[in-house]
Amino acid sequence: MKHGYLIDMDGVIYRGAEPIPGAAEFIRRLQEGDTPYLFLTNNSAYTPLDVVVKLKKFGIETSPQHVYTSALATAEFVHGQRPNGTAFVVGEGGLLSALNDVRYAISRESPDYVIVGEGRVLNYELMEQAHRLIEKGAHLLSTNADTWCPTDTGPRPGCGAIVALLEAATGRKAYHIGKPNPFMMRAARKRIRLRTDEVIMIGDTMETDIQGAAELGFQSILVLTGSSTAKSLEQYPFAPTRVVESIAELVTESGPTNGVAAGTLLSLSALGGYGPHKNLRLDGPA
Repeated sequence: MKHGYLIDMDGVIYRGAEPIPGAAEFIRRLQEGDTPYLFLTNNSAYTPLDVVVKLKKFGIETSPQHVYTSALATAEFVHGQRPNGTAFVVGEGGLLSALNDVRYAISRESPDYVIVGEGRVLNYELMEQAHRLIEKGAHLLSTNADTWCPTDTGPRPGCGAIVALLEAATGRKAYHIGKPNPFMMRAARKRIRLRTDEVIMIGDTMETDIQGAAELGFQSILVLTGSSTAKSLEQYPFAPTRVVESIAELVTESGPTNGVAAGTLLSLSALGGYGPHKNLRLDGPA
C-alpha cells in the first residue's frame, strides 16, 4: 500500500541541540525508498531553508520542498481569504518571508490582520500597537496555539501565550493556523500528494500532532522522546494508532520495499488494545 509521512521535528528528530538516535537513518531510508515525506513544524520563526541547514547539523540531507511550517500555512490561509492584503506582524523572519512570498504587505495602517508568530521580538510597544489595530477592526491570527516552546536552555513562552495576552486585552479570540488545525494538516497532505488513508503522522505531542491526525483521519505514531508520555494517553479522548519509544524503532521497518511500520497500516479495529483506548498499539515498554 502506498503511504507517506508527515514528521514533526523537535522531540522526534532532535531534542534542542541534540539529535535523536535513528532519526537520520530513518529519513535516509525513506529517501532510498522514494517514500513521500514532509517535515511539519509549528515553529514559524524559520524559513524552510533555515530548517534544512539545521537538519544538516543532525546528519539529515533534505530540501526546502520537504519542509512545511506554520508560517507557510498562515501565509496560504490569508492569501486564500484576502489576496494581496496587509498584516501587522509580531514574529520573525520565517513568518515575514512567507507573507512576502504571497505578496502580503506589512503595515501599521489599518491592516487586514494582526498575526502573531513564534520568536523573541516581543516588546510592550508591539503589543500596544497590535491591541489598537485589533480594536480598529484587524482580525487576530496566530501561527500556532503552543503556549510554550523547548529551547537549548529550557522552556520559553510560545506563540499561544503571547496571543493570549491580546485575547485578554481585546476580548477577541485568535484563529490558530498551525497543528492541529485541519487547514495546516490538509495542506501538508496535499503537498505530498497522498490520500487521507495513505498519510502517517509521526509526532511527540498529543495536543498537536496526534489530535491533528485524528481529526483528519490520518494514521499516527506517537514517539516518547518528546512532550507526551505513555501514561498521559488516558487523559485524551483520541489516541495514536501506535506508540513507540523513539523513531529509531521504525528504522528497520522503513526500507525501500517494506514501507514503515506494518502495524500502522492496519485498520484501527485490527490493532491491539491499550488501557481505555482499545484501538491503540503500544510497542516497547511504557
